[in-house]
Amino acid sequence: MNEGGGVFVFGASGHGKVVIDAIERAGRHRVLFVCDDAAGKRGTSLMGYPVAGDRNELLARRGETLHGIVAIGDNGARTDLAQWLVENGCTLITVIHPAAVIGREVQIEAGTVVMAGCVINSGAHIGRNAIINTGATVDHDCAVGEAAHIGPGTHLCGHVVIGARTLIGAGTTVIPSVRIGADAVIGAGSTVLSDVPDGARAGGTPCRLLA
Repeated sequence: MNEGGGVFVFGASGHGKVVIDAIERAGRHRVLFVCDDAAGKRGTSLMGYPVAGDRNELLARRGETLHGIVAIGDNGARTDLAQWLVENGCTLITVIHPAAVIGREVQIEAGTVVMAGCVINSGAHIGRNAIINTGATVDHDCAVGEAAHIGPGTHLCGHVVIGARTLIGAGTTVIPSVRIGADAVIGAGSTVLSDVPDGARAGGTPCRLLA
């Protein structure tokens, strides 16, 4: 679990700032440095931590025991990078802001970030590398798939299933027992009353498939 150990954050962005803040406030890990593949970020800093370089910096440290988190909002990019990190010997941590409320029998997999003000109720399962963003609620017995992103202020009612790499836009409400497939995008502020298939683009109140 690397309790109290040093970690890296991959992603020198606004999302990275929020992840760093959550790590600091939780107090389980110490941020050592930041990485980012974007050209020109090496040698800069984020929240006072040095941006040490891109993923090649991690390859150069292969002799070390490296723990870290991917702080990239794009679901596909986050999935690919997390897989690369694991394949290259890194261990992904889980970050839970202390202002989040986590119920009994909740499972949260490695690589996932739970932001401030979130509530995840009993029996919910959150897959690897997911984002439960600021103020979102995930009610009892929900299943959130790998690398899904539950946007700020979103509310999933009980027994909702969200597929892998799906984005649920900010301020969306999903009624009980609805299933939203993998690789779908639900527009911000939607009200989802029925199932949504894999790969769909949908939005509105009530939520409808978009052309």
